[in-house]
Amino acid sequence: MAMTFGIYPGGLLGDERGIVHPVSPDAPDRINEALDELQGDAATLSVRAYRSFAATVTPYGPTPADPHAYLRRGRTLDLVLQFREPSGVLDGWPEFVREAVRGGGPGLASVQICEEPNLDLPPVDGSVPNVLEALVRGVVAAKEEARSLGRRVAVGFNAVPSFDPADTFWSDLGALGGPRFRQSLDYVGLDFFPDVFRPVAAGRLADAVTAVLTSYRSTSLPEAGIPATVPIRICENGWPTGPGRDERRQAAVLDTVIRTTASLAAELNIDGYSLFALRDADSGAEGLFPHFGLLRDDYTPKAAFAAYRDLIGALGAPASAPR
Repeated sequence: MAMTFGIYPGGLLGDERGIVHPVSPDAPDRINEALDELQGDAATLSVRAYRSFAATVTPYGPTPADPHAYLRRGRTLDLVLQFREPSGVLDGWPEFVREAVRGGGPGLASVQICEEPNLDLPPVDGSVPNVLEALVRGVVAAKEEARSLGRRVAVGFNAVPSFDPADTFWSDLGALGGPRFRQSLDYVGLDFFPDVFRPVAAGRLADAVTAVLTSYRSTSLPEAGIPATVPIRICENGWPTGPGRDERRQAAVLDTVIRTTASLAAELNIDGYSLFALRDADSGAEGLFPHFGLLRDDYTPKAAFAAYRDLIGALGAPASAPR
């Protein structure tokens, strides 16, 4: 089962405190060169981008600034629409979603509504009031707009793994969503970062990945009434380098995570994987978050760049295959 692969090519990102700005601006020519090399002979590569909605404050700017500049050689846009209105009031939100679908153009392949709505941290949507209502209404609006335009746009949302037995996110979503919401879903995404925030022994990594993916399919999604026919998509995964974190280890971790995910694709109905991120925000900074890139902040490659390129070539659909 060939998977669709993707990557976030921008430099801006969020950490546990807020937004991290890259040490240097995005360089579109360098980014396109790297994307071309990663894509190789694959039929496509998904370019992940983020836009934010807020009515009463200035939202985060879009990142990367012009994702359509990277949609050459059959690459497609994977657009994330964040709900960042601090009051939780939804006025204008469905219209924002519909406009984004219209403006995405023919290169728009997928729209993710909200970013990590089950995680209460400042840069993601789980910290915003009324996020579940925004999620449900946004998914329905996006699918209705795509259908009205006659475009094949996959509409979904993402979440992070929950290890808290008292967490009610999925059951609350099931109670709120209803048939119209579930019928509008084309995928459910998962952001997960094994061996980043909770260390995992190298020999246990494949088992840890298998456990998280299996639990997501067999426990989390059914609590929301989401059937096994709705694919899972890995929306964000990565492993940062930096002090005490070897670049060769980054390549090895990504190889294990991606190959394990691909081996479970048929059983768990997993249709894609997107890596976070193409380059470091700041290779000289402290902390984990600025170091997730396959490239350093000057666009020189780490070992993981070649590893991901080779995995796309081995596991992705070739350009000659039907799409």
